[in-house]
Amino acid sequence: MGIRLWDGPLQDGGARPTWPCRGTGRPAGRALAARCRAWVAALILLGVSAFGPSGLAAAELVMFESANCEWCEAWDNDVGVVYHKTPEGRLAPLRRVDLHAPRPDDLSDVKRVVYTPTFVLMDGGREIGRIVGYIGEFQFWGLLGQIINKAEGDL
Repeated sequence: MGIRLWDGPLQDGGARPTWPCRGTGRPAGRALAARCRAWVAALILLGVSAFGPSGLAAAELVMFESANCEWCEAWDNDVGVVYHKTPEGRLAPLRRVDLHAPRPDDLSDVKRVVYTPTFVLMDGGREIGRIVGYIGEFQFWGLLGQIINKAEGDL
């Protein structure tokens, strides 16, 4: 059946729930926000077992950003302030790279990056996976967890 994130009235009278703030990528309401935080915490706790003695020895999360990127700023406000305190942050510390600056030599093998923010999980100089863009912390944590779990399974 799954976990329902929205228990409020349906906006269109149909059978599917819709976000109260359609188009913003952010849920509204205290109850919904609390459920989202609880779901993110559950994902993190479920993922902790995969982060035990990790096969990702030299992992880092490279964030390609630009100075005028409003989505980079949103990520900083939502996730950036706590990232280093999370199991993911300890497993793959954050490294910021300006998209418009010359690319560091150790990132020369990273495929073309066009959009900001783009998050590339690196391990031992090779790309493990990437997240292009940012629409909210719920999606970010879920996608990052999928990439880490896939990397753990491949090792």
